[in-house]
Amino acid sequence: MRILLVRHGESIDNIAGLYAGSRDSPLTNHGVLQIKRLGAHLAKRQEAIGPIKYIFTSNLQRAFQTAEAVAEALLETKASSSNDTSKSTTAVEVSRLSELREKDYGSSEGKKYGVKTDRGANDQIQSDSESHESMRARVNRFVDSYLIPIADTDAPKDTTVLIVAHGIILGVFLKVLLERFPPKLALSTSVSPSESVAWSNTGVLQAKLQFSEDSPALDGNGKDVHVANSAVSDSTATPSVDSQKGALQLNIELTNDLEHLKGLKKTRGGIGSAQFDSRQRTMDSFFTPASKKRKL
Repeated sequence: MRILLVRHGESIDNIAGLYAGSRDSPLTNHGVLQIKRLGAHLAKRQEAIGPIKYIFTSNLQRAFQTAEAVAEALLETKASSSNDTSKSTTAVEVSRLSELREKDYGSSEGKKYGVKTDRGANDQIQSDSESHESMRARVNRFVDSYLIPIADTDAPKDTTVLIVAHGIILGVFLKVLLERFPPKLALSTSVSPSESVAWSNTGVLQAKLQFSEDSPALDGNGKDVHVANSAVSDSTATPSVDSQKGALQLNIELTNDLEHLKGLKKTRGGIGSAQFDSRQRTMDSFFTPASKKRKL
């Protein structure tokens, strides 16, 4: 089973250089082009990485619109490759979850990077911003509630889980996964939990989650999930993989992959950086040269 950790497309606040965690910043026109490229790319890559059967995303629009663009591309690919036109094709469900939201910067939300605060420090994040521990708790809830149950049935299969979120929370997410499902470093290009990995807009981290008997899978408290599951109370027990299959192990295959953005340039004149308006012409139509448009 593979896991794709993907950052959302370019947003208005990205361009403005603002702290945007809980702010629901919309995508730019360029961001929409990015997510269309991402969707087409991942749809084609299913032959190599396995079918994308699960899509989870933050419930902020810049993330869920990115995830929905991928789901649409998957549906189009499925429909075009189906020989039996009588069969109905259904899109992969996109699950929007608050656990995957970006770090909440508190009173720093919407403020520009590097602006001096009343305390006179540059890039000072206010003390009311979300803590690292809070983000870890959110990620662990997601892993326990969604990822491990999927791994119970799909880890041995050629299946892919797509997770679309934000730069900071994705970094926390990766560290939690590496701590709970330690990679076999001798056979992996994986980074260690202490290393940081960056995500550009629509950057893709690809990892393989598989069973191994060499090392234990850990819960959010660093305990073997099989031991944790012996807890008397069901409400405190950590979801576990089947102990007969061994432990889960995460091996990273690609980081910040931007293959899909090759050749894509931002439209000049401020158009690319402007907020995308779905009421306008489609982006493909907007950027198609007049000579190629159908004449009435």
